[in-house]
Amino acid sequence: MKGRPLLSFTICWLCGSGMACALTGWTLIWGMIGALAWMPLLLRFIDVRGWSILFLLTAFIGGAAHWEWNDVRNHSRLPETIHIAADEMDGMAAEIQGELVSDVRVDGDRADFKIQMSSVLPTLASSADRDQAASSAFQIDEQLMVQVRLMEQEEQQVAAGWKRGDAITLHGAFALPGEARNFGGFDYRSYLRTLHIHWLFKVKGADSVTATPSEGLGQFNVLRWTDWTRHTLGSAVEQLFPEPHAGYMKGLIIGMANDIDPGTYGQFSQLGLTHILAISGTHVAVYVASLLLILSWLRLTRETALTIVLILVPAYVLLSGGSPSVIRAGIMSMIGLYMARRGLARDGLQMISAAALLMMWWDPYFLLSVSFQLSFLVTAGLMIYMPLINRLFSSWPKSLAATASVTVTAQLISFPVTILYFNQFSLLSFVANFLLVSLISAIVLPLGTVAMLLSFIWVPLAKPLAWIAIQLNQLTFVSVEWMNSLPGFVLIWATPSLLWIAAYYAVLYALLYLLHRGNGEQRETTFIEEDTAPLVRRQPGKNRADGKETSLTTLGASIAWPEYTSAFTTRGAGYYAHERMSKVQRWMCGLLALSFVAGLWWAYQTPQPAGAGMVQFLDIGQGDSTLITTPEGKHILVDGGGTVSFGNTEQSWKTRRDPYEVGAKVVVPLLKKRGIHQLDAVIVTHADQDHAGGLQAVLEQLPVKRFMFNGTTSGKDNFDKLVNTAMERKIPLYAIQQGMSYKADKETSLHFIAPDLAHMNIKASGSLPVSEHQNHDSVVFLLDMAGTSMLFTGDMDAASEQDLLYMIQDGSLAAQFEQKGADFGDTEGVVQRVLTHPLQDNSNDISASISIDVLKVAHHGSKTSSTEAWLQYWNAKTAVISAGVNNTYGHPNPGVMERLEANGSDIYRTDQMGEVQIRVKDGKIDIRYKLFGVE
Repeated sequence: MKGRPLLSFTICWLCGSGMACALTGWTLIWGMIGALAWMPLLLRFIDVRGWSILFLLTAFIGGAAHWEWNDVRNHSRLPETIHIAADEMDGMAAEIQGELVSDVRVDGDRADFKIQMSSVLPTLASSADRDQAASSAFQIDEQLMVQVRLMEQEEQQVAAGWKRGDAITLHGAFALPGEARNFGGFDYRSYLRTLHIHWLFKVKGADSVTATPSEGLGQFNVLRWTDWTRHTLGSAVEQLFPEPHAGYMKGLIIGMANDIDPGTYGQFSQLGLTHILAISGTHVAVYVASLLLILSWLRLTRETALTIVLILVPAYVLLSGGSPSVIRAGIMSMIGLYMARRGLARDGLQMISAAALLMMWWDPYFLLSVSFQLSFLVTAGLMIYMPLINRLFSSWPKSLAATASVTVTAQLISFPVTILYFNQFSLLSFVANFLLVSLISAIVLPLGTVAMLLSFIWVPLAKPLAWIAIQLNQLTFVSVEWMNSLPGFVLIWATPSLLWIAAYYAVLYALLYLLHRGNGEQRETTFIEEDTAPLVRRQPGKNRADGKETSLTTLGASIAWPEYTSAFTTRGAGYYAHERMSKVQRWMCGLLALSFVAGLWWAYQTPQPAGAGMVQFLDIGQGDSTLITTPEGKHILVDGGGTVSFGNTEQSWKTRRDPYEVGAKVVVPLLKKRGIHQLDAVIVTHADQDHAGGLQAVLEQLPVKRFMFNGTTSGKDNFDKLVNTAMERKIPLYAIQQGMSYKADKETSLHFIAPDLAHMNIKASGSLPVSEHQNHDSVVFLLDMAGTSMLFTGDMDAASEQDLLYMIQDGSLAAQFEQKGADFGDTEGVVQRVLTHPLQDNSNDISASISIDVLKVAHHGSKTSSTEAWLQYWNAKTAVISAGVNNTYGHPNPGVMERLEANGSDIYRTDQMGEVQIRVKDGKIDIRYKLFGVE
């Protein structure tokens, strides 16, 4: 960092902001004191002395102070303005006025946009009160996220007509954004806060929205014209390309990522290729280089061309959507163009430091953006690490070596952030990026862009270019799908700590540095890092160290893409000596390599409390999903929730491009965040959608060793598809019957007490019998784990409860275990004939109630289950109810709650507490839940 004061200042500023972001209150104060005590020693160690230490300490304090100043001011002023408590505002009807400040996104039956409020008028009960209060609307300046529920298909066109800059009046209700309801889950409320938004405003019907086009100077709103231009370009792309190519090309050319087919995006995401679909430095480099090429054809002077492009770069940043990555690339390009215009050498690390500092000063919450983090880390990483990695490919042809170096460096740098946010990494990502990025960036992107522009002149002229792009896209899609179909390459990682990430980068750099230095040879090279050299004045019109003038096109690429060109566009001759490694250095290199591999192995392991089991009742809304982790690290998922749809085919217009599905949006991400590499068993208690629907995503994205269900189907397409998926993936299917047991490990056994095949009302249909009474035929089992007992009941009804109690009374249940225990065969011997307390000891006396530790209350607390006799028999110390917030069924039923309370059970509810986790060890249980302040 010596000789680069701006880089040092920016790093210290970011560290201060990061500490203020991570810590609060006294922990922040003590953290700052500790950091300020150690920083001078660290800075002296890296040879920073004198006033420079004070300069960098000021940067550290300034970053923290700037974050705190912005964070303290980032709160809603709405409650204090209208004199209503925040919790009372949730659901409050109101009329609000303001200005539409974002593009309107229409997706199915919903339109979303942001507004800048100017006034709010709470809706009062009587019209007289409303008339009296109309003249006293509260004035306020705050942004809202608006969600309009469209009632008719025609309203989609109405919503599409609302434009940024319109004066808008809305009638609806305020709503607090949802917070994370599971440990490690996505927190929408915190995310919106980083956008300075604290409330949702929900509107029913487009007729509750009045939008008036702006007048006067408002007509010339730059962002309004930008939206119009983006939509015009998007329409041109749609005219040339069919789906899914149209959405893909709109994302690639214009940055309209929301229009990309979700299936295509998911395929690219699994291979780590989503950066292709986001406007980034690559696109800006192509844009800048193309403009400079065109201007050179027009015979403009170098200085004039650079000035024109410098002015046009912000237009491209706006046109492409203004994501953090493109803002970063735009700022760096403008700085580079200015320096080239003035004849100054370009220092890539100084340029990226200036971009980071400007963006953080404008909005410190950029620090929490995944796009910001990946863009800056990968860009800086390419500048710092790629010169060290180049030598690994020194024997390759120059063009292949360049691509390989960029690919390997980018993947190694982005890996920690990728697993931090997405919890998976494909080993084929290196191959996919090496083969496809150049194809897409160098051929498909220019072809698509030229075709789009030509379509405004004459569509038939653009069609041939579009056809070529479509064929190349098809090749890309087939290649991506084929690579994703190969098993065993996608690795799932638990969320790593920030300390581990820092250690990863440090060890990787030290290892590459030692390998770079010691090859035992001395040879002539061309080595002057033009884009990472300190700033010096050069002769006007000259760009290279040898004084020769560079072409404007090459200059444009190096300006907009310094991270890629710094290692491959250098000139100058000399000798660069590589000393042979000493014995100590070889030992250090080996130790670092071993540490690096050990660190990866350690991070890959699933976090597990030593010797303890965990039962995690996930909050997935109205439905059931429970993850059981045994003391020896086996994972069993009981149900997977599911999104219940009440729509019909006549209202297909309501279907959204990427509809919410609880399995894909909640269950699978949570399993990945917890580092679940595979599920040893998936148990479906019954075929209802709110229990089985989410498992489709689970089977598609995670390895599963066993699929257990009640042996029947509901006859509905969704469950049949689930079973077919299990068979296609060669997952063994087990039809559960009363009397079977499954021994997961030495301390964990599952004893299945339902369904009873003799009492099931089923019909023969195809390969699986159909049961129309799935609740009655639910899988019910007793979990014995680490000295504790828990009863899982699915959606069993009162009749099923009564049948089981009678079977316990006459001893037939114990007999079932003796007769059928061996039927549930398994080649690994994990299923054994086990019948233990309490079933056997009490099978002849229904009145001799026992006591279990936890009861998973049947059917979400419905009145059709949990009879008094059933609850009294099991006498559970703890009862867990899985239900959705404000669900339409009224679960849990007040009568069930009264019976549980009368039975003395401690009650935990996911609708009030979020996820409930029970940790068990040596017969003791510890319970925690996500949400506090429960009524």
